[in-house]
Amino acid sequence: MLQEFKDFIAKGNVMDMAVGIIIGAAFTAIVGSLVSDLINPIISLFLGGVDFSGLYVLLGTGEYVSIAAAEEAGAAVFAYGRFIMAVINFLIVAWVVFMLVKAVNRAKPKVEEAPAADPGPSELDILMEIRDSLKKK
Repeated sequence: MLQEFKDFIAKGNVMDMAVGIIIGAAFTAIVGSLVSDLINPIISLFLGGVDFSGLYVLLGTGEYVSIAAAEEAGAAVFAYGRFIMAVINFLIVAWVVFMLVKAVNRAKPKVEEAPAADPGPSELDILMEIRDSLKKK
């Protein structure tokens, strides 16, 4: 069973998937920063200083100065601003992935059209040559 597990892990597609997940996690941090540090301020500027991530509706009684204060007090909040930010994050990630796939697909035919290197004689060709030379002796 241990050998099966080693064989499974050693397969190329499993390793490729692991690398993809790690890069995806790092990419998520970059996109999160892009949205919160660059895009949000621009959107906020056009909307009169509104910060989407701070938009919420209190589900219950009480008054709180921020969503953080409401959550700290244990109040139930409907944090629709965070949802808006998650949608913006998703759209940005989807757009970037789309552009990457499009670039790879555009480059793929160029790679396939490249002339292949001469592989030389096959193992069968060499064995037949050896056989023929032994017949001559």
